[in-house]
Amino acid sequence: MPKNLSAWLDLVICLVVMAALIAVLYMYNPSLASMAAILWLSLAVFARERCAYRQKKLTRYADTVIGSVGEMVVYATEKIPHGILMINKEGRIEWTNDSITDFLDKKPEMDTDINVIWPDLNIEEIWGEEGEFVFPAGSRFFRVRHRMVKDDLMALYIRDVTRFEELKTEYKNNRAVVLSLQIDNFDEVTQGLTETEHANLLMAVRKALDEWLLGLGGLIRRVREDLYMVLLTRSALDKAIAEKFEIMDKIRQIEGANGLPVTISAGGAIAGEEDRADMAALDEEAKAKLDLALGRGGDQVAIMINGKTQFFGGRAKAVERHTRVKARVVALACREIMEAADVIYVMGHVREDFDAFGAAMGVARMARHLKKEVHIILSNQTTAIAKAVAMFEEKEEYKDLFIRADEVDNIIALSPVLFIVDVHVPNIFAVPNIAQKIPKIVVIDHHRRSENFVKNPLLVYLEPSASSSSELVTELILYFSEHMKLGKLEATALYSGIVVDTKNFAVQTGVRTFEAAAYLRRAGADPVSVRQMFKQDYDATIALAAIMARAKYNEGGLIVSVAPEFLPNMQVLAAQAADALLTIENVSASIVIFPLKNAVGISARSTGDLNVQVIMEHFGGGGHQNVAAAQIEGGDIEQIEKEVVDFTKGILNGTKE
Repeated sequence: MPKNLSAWLDLVICLVVMAALIAVLYMYNPSLASMAAILWLSLAVFARERCAYRQKKLTRYADTVIGSVGEMVVYATEKIPHGILMINKEGRIEWTNDSITDFLDKKPEMDTDINVIWPDLNIEEIWGEEGEFVFPAGSRFFRVRHRMVKDDLMALYIRDVTRFEELKTEYKNNRAVVLSLQIDNFDEVTQGLTETEHANLLMAVRKALDEWLLGLGGLIRRVREDLYMVLLTRSALDKAIAEKFEIMDKIRQIEGANGLPVTISAGGAIAGEEDRADMAALDEEAKAKLDLALGRGGDQVAIMINGKTQFFGGRAKAVERHTRVKARVVALACREIMEAADVIYVMGHVREDFDAFGAAMGVARMARHLKKEVHIILSNQTTAIAKAVAMFEEKEEYKDLFIRADEVDNIIALSPVLFIVDVHVPNIFAVPNIAQKIPKIVVIDHHRRSENFVKNPLLVYLEPSASSSSELVTELILYFSEHMKLGKLEATALYSGIVVDTKNFAVQTGVRTFEAAAYLRRAGADPVSVRQMFKQDYDATIALAAIMARAKYNEGGLIVSVAPEFLPNMQVLAAQAADALLTIENVSASIVIFPLKNAVGISARSTGDLNVQVIMEHFGGGGHQNVAAAQIEGGDIEQIEKEVVDFTKGILNGTKE
């Protein structure tokens, strides 16, 4: 008979000890020992019966508890308001509880494939892991917690979270959106208009904006003649994005009496993005994004969405500013900054081209006019401008002008200033870390503004409508000092920068471009010397032909080529190849991908139908609507070619913005 072993063992020990004492007593007093033996026997029987009783009671209690727990486990497993599915590696159901019927029309049969119930549930992606996710099924949403219970069995704990997801969607759709919207070429389109024409133009713009916002359920208020504040919900913004901000196309159809189309730009901020909730912060962010859109040439919208600035539009070319008021103001500001500095450094982008070099020489000329110590910082990859640099280094007066990237660490100055030309993205500076050593920075650039901009510049002169940075610097020289004269070599360097970036005055060329070129010719710029610097050797000519021969035409007017091998001047050759490929009939965009030392370069050109700047920004580069480039550190050239082609085709087909 089962016994409570612990209690029975204790009693047996006591009884044995008592029996031994009775045996000793029997030796001295048999009568008394006999009575003690009878009492011992009675006690033994009593102890045995008590242990048996307690054992039965304990067994009955254990059976009751175990039975109750079993019922509770069964109830919890079957009736808990969570569906439970046991799935094998093949995605077939091994077991399910009754609550699963709350999420399905009926309880699934064993060995049913889970994809028959939920086709979008991919078991292979989660097999062997523990975690949770939310997936939609019809009009409902389910949160699934998954974990392995055996090597060949996974448990899925399913909960209906439809109402929670609906609240999330409702919150997202009703978040406030602030747009700061501006007529970005207001001065140009209203120039020379009568008061009546001026009023009619603004009325036409306001009517188009009112009709657009009526369809979105938004609100607009005028801040000044050319600036408006717009309030939308996030759902209205999503609708505008889906329509690709068609309001910009409608506004562009409005023309002033001088024939110029009106263009608008906007910057937006969404409540909840990066913890921005109050309206004042939203307004400041919207203004900052508007500045970014205007810095990229206008006719576009810039909005921070999901932590990334996205751009929409940007189809119109940047409008050339006919007034030079800004150039005069910037020239005077540059003079004041230079006069306050003890040493002036000038730097372009890595792998400098003729525009970066020419602009740097122009800035150096301004500093030398003030008798300031000035140095041009060159990267370690100056193959493209080697002839130009050698031409200056032969002259005694320019002997100490250039310093290389590996000499930058020796810079010691009390109040230095750094002029950055033809670039504003820190990671492609000739020497990226120099901007951290010199707090006073001036940026002069003609590229459309990128989101990745140098931090806290002292002065920014960014004109996307200009043909080149050399053109901008030439205009600054005109107003820098009445008595300043350019040397022949300096004028030639600036002239070469304009010639290169305009493709011999064929691209992005305006009235001010020719005026700057005329000034440089009067200053002694020598086109013959420019042609000499542009000449390439036999190997480069053969390589250029090889690049063009490898070109492949893609549907939609895209032609792409990959350079066969690395050459010292590959960057220049790729640009020349892209220009040449663009002259082929029915080609609207050309892209050349080429190897560099520890990087892959991309050179892109467009006739204007495709904004290649957007494409190059996707790969970390930038430029203009028609001329852009990018450099990707490391990476496989074939994989990059595939990504470039796929992304460009997506834009051509309208599947990517």
